[in-house]
Amino acid sequence: MSNHFIQKLKGFGPLADEDIVALENVTKSARKVAARTDLIREGDRPGPLFVVLDGWAQRYKILPNGTRQIVAFLLPGDACDLHVGTLAEMDHSIQTVKAARIATIANGVLDDLMDRHRNIRRAMYRAQLTDEGTLRAWIVSMGRRTSIERVAHLMCELYLRASRIGLIDGEGFELPLSQIMLADALGMTPVHINRVLKDLRSRAAMEIRRGTMVIQDPVMLAQIAGFDENYLHRRLRQIA
Repeated sequence: MSNHFIQKLKGFGPLADEDIVALENVTKSARKVAARTDLIREGDRPGPLFVVLDGWAQRYKILPNGTRQIVAFLLPGDACDLHVGTLAEMDHSIQTVKAARIATIANGVLDDLMDRHRNIRRAMYRAQLTDEGTLRAWIVSMGRRTSIERVAHLMCELYLRASRIGLIDGEGFELPLSQIMLADALGMTPVHINRVLKDLRSRAAMEIRRGTMVIQDPVMLAQIAGFDENYLHRRLRQIA
């Protein structure tokens, strides 16, 4: 079984054989977690680093009025909060979207791993920078992009992130996100999401077929979104 965490980190810098062995060792005791299970909740004391090896998860906050705001989607290979152990308590919750395989890395083990393996430390910091860039892109979407631009931008992002770890099958990939989840992530209503998806389908830009997102015209979708992939840091500055 491929290790998406290792595959993702390889995209942020070279890993030596000993680095790969070390990563395999710290993630080998992964457990299966059912869909819609909270891994940790807002207010809990931070625990180990969670690594999503398979499946999807999401970060979210519940507002005082009971509404939910999703602030990130986590795909296979993503790690949750590299520095969260420095906090007194969690300021958001993390929940599986679908059945997932989750590895946990204790804080002491993580510190030792990064002290002993410079390549891993560099790759994980770069991954963290990408997470921060993604959050900034989401903030821009919520503040300045139109409804159709928001949806198109998120779809472009998820497609590129999925392509990095080999989840693309032909033109599309599995998208286990309901219209309610998309609405909670994009600050819209499910009815509005439905209208926007119909609009994108009518333009032959993209469509969602039985849980699979298919991009029919990637150029058009990127133009609608005004998408610039730079925030995903696929192009890294080369340092001598």
